[in-house]
Amino acid sequence: MIDVAVFGAGRIGNIHAGNAAKSPGVRLAHVFDPNTQAANALAAKLGAQVASVEQIFGDDKIKAVMICSYTDTHADLILAAAAAGKQIFCEKPVDLDVARARACAAAVEKAGVTCMIGFQRRFDPTFSALKARLATGEIGTPEMLIVTSRDPGAPPIPYIKSSGGIFKDMLIHDFDIFRWILEDDPETIHASASCLTDPGIAEAGDGDSTAVTIQTKKGRLCQINTSRRAAYGYDQRFEVLGSGGMLQAGNHAPTEVVASTTRAVSRDLPEHFFLERYRAAYAAEMSHFFAVLSGAEQLRTTIADGVKALELADAATTSWREGRIVRMNA
Repeated sequence: MIDVAVFGAGRIGNIHAGNAAKSPGVRLAHVFDPNTQAANALAAKLGAQVASVEQIFGDDKIKAVMICSYTDTHADLILAAAAAGKQIFCEKPVDLDVARARACAAAVEKAGVTCMIGFQRRFDPTFSALKARLATGEIGTPEMLIVTSRDPGAPPIPYIKSSGGIFKDMLIHDFDIFRWILEDDPETIHASASCLTDPGIAEAGDGDSTAVTIQTKKGRLCQINTSRRAAYGYDQRFEVLGSGGMLQAGNHAPTEVVASTTRAVSRDLPEHFFLERYRAAYAAEMSHFFAVLSGAEQLRTTIADGVKALELADAATTSWREGRIVRMNA
């Protein structure tokens, strides 16, 4: 039995804690959140106890922690967990500062603990199936990746102001998809952003619509387009063009029923938000985390992946702000 604790009792904390509690051989022992009402509610729902940060890190029975709290707490909790010898699952991003994220990676390596970063899209059944078929050589050598990532609506302005910007908050997942699918190092990145959906986002110093082009060291191309507003639902797709064909990963819908009438052929709109779209992915990634801790599987999303994605997000922000192509370091 592995005893675990969760930091953060908000939306994502509830998802991860719930999946952990359902995992065989896992006991959710402690919950921490500065919002005591949220902490008490989650603990009561899953049969855990509310505890302080100090109690969690001082409890030798706690073998792993799940960091699902606000972004500005991630680095401190990773460092404390590594120092205490706890195994770590942490939501993205590692931190908003690249140097700080690299320091966390160094601390994790020195402590010799596991640190998995929550890039759940790698565990989505459709995306994983595309990746597996790509690996068989079904479409030959990958040459171009096109990613579409659109939210049904923007988060609140106070959140946007503290998020680090759209490239670090939203596109960090797309940068990880780029690295995962093409398995190539970026050579250059060019990013543009506009505010097309809400002037309040521009007033907060951010954009809500972006276009990014990445060229790899092997000359491959990746294009990413994103928007904070897709009136029809949560739009998450990508396609890979290869020397022998193309693979496409489309949206999920509530049902696969197609209606064909004299007026139109229609089907359901995409799932409305990420909680529905990635329900299976969240469960799969948590199952993987505990399989890694048991020695049954090798870690698939490391803190190094988190650092690399953040480096791309940082470079994209610079490209947008300064209106230039940014050359990535080796």
